[in-house]
Amino acid sequence: MADERNFRVMTSGSAGRNGDLVAGGIARPSAFATNRVLRNTYLLLAATLLFSAAMAGVSMAVGMPHLGPIVTLVGYFGLLFLTYRLRNSAAGIAAVFGLTGFMGLTLGPLLSAYIGAVPNGSELVMTSLGVTGLLFAGLSAYVLKTRRDMSFMGGFLTVGCFGLLGVILVGLFVDLSAFQMAISTGIVILMAGCILYETSAIVHGGQDNYILATVSLYVSLYNIFLSLLSLLGMGGDD
Repeated sequence: MADERNFRVMTSGSAGRNGDLVAGGIARPSAFATNRVLRNTYLLLAATLLFSAAMAGVSMAVGMPHLGPIVTLVGYFGLLFLTYRLRNSAAGIAAVFGLTGFMGLTLGPLLSAYIGAVPNGSELVMTSLGVTGLLFAGLSAYVLKTRRDMSFMGGFLTVGCFGLLGVILVGLFVDLSAFQMAISTGIVILMAGCILYETSAIVHGGQDNYILATVSLYVSLYNIFLSLLSLLGMGGDD
């Protein structure tokens, strides 16, 4: 049976929610609706990435100290919950900018530490940024070109994300620096899978809310960037 995410049972011969004509009681999301969600997602993602980078620059310029893991996690999950609640309203866009702006602010102190403490810190930051961009472009292009359905990855990614959250919580009380390379590598692989899954969901109609899609892709890119920065920084024993 076809994936239920991608179909809606309707009366034969009627029009679907997105204006697609149905037959046999089953409708597919129209190409127009899918392209609209994809376009809005990429536009909002680009805007939030620029805004997040600007906030990171502000925090670096004013010398903002690291907020600590507790404040960072509370702020992140609080704003994430707010974005989810407002996802179907115009206020949801403001919530997305609030979330990504906050994450940009928390990124600033880390970038300052790399640039100030690591001899080639600026090069590491730019390299991580470039690799993240190339990885995102490659993964997105693969899904958009092949139109492959990645819904089978859902269970694995859910388990992986809960595992990642568990590692973060354990790291608050136990020094996991000895395992940092393995953790960072695992995060890159997991977040790459999330990009494939989310892009596929948009293409196949499983994700029709561009606000949630933007948050998912932004968080994946954010974590990939930090993990690559960590991996590259290990070459300098920092």
